[in-house]
Amino acid sequence: MPEVDYAALAKVVDSLTENETDEVALMATLACEIHHSDDRFDWTGFYRVTAPGVLKIGPYQGGHGCLVIPFGKGVCGTCAQTGEVQLVDDVEAFPGHIACSSSTGSEIVLPVRGASGRLIGVLDIDSDQPAAFTRADAEGLARVLEAAFGNGGHWR
Repeated sequence: MPEVDYAALAKVVDSLTENETDEVALMATLACEIHHSDDRFDWTGFYRVTAPGVLKIGPYQGGHGCLVIPFGKGVCGTCAQTGEVQLVDDVEAFPGHIACSSSTGSEIVLPVRGASGRLIGVLDIDSDQPAAFTRADAEGLARVLEAAFGNGGHWR
């Protein structure tokens, strides 16, 4: 069971981002709020699509992240390429995992789309605990992202 009250988190994010349309400002706010919402979250941040097939580090909380990740490489690149949530209980068992931090045990990565449906990046959350994330986390985080960036949110 997730420790985060995602409904409450979505309300806080909604109030903090009201009328904001800049995607980097939205990412910075979400990275901070999500990171501090749960002790399981060791690194929380965004990788932005900056060119075809390329993710670059965006706003984040925690230690340093990788600067560039090609689509199809590691957990984040796989999420960007497939458009599917990646829920990884053991990063060492993930083929081609990119170790940005040696303390990462498990990871969840979600695609981030603007209102038009265009992939603008991925949300990456690492935990130093194994199997830290559940489908309930994926669903709750997807709702927070949709509210901030999707058709129902502030992104236009």
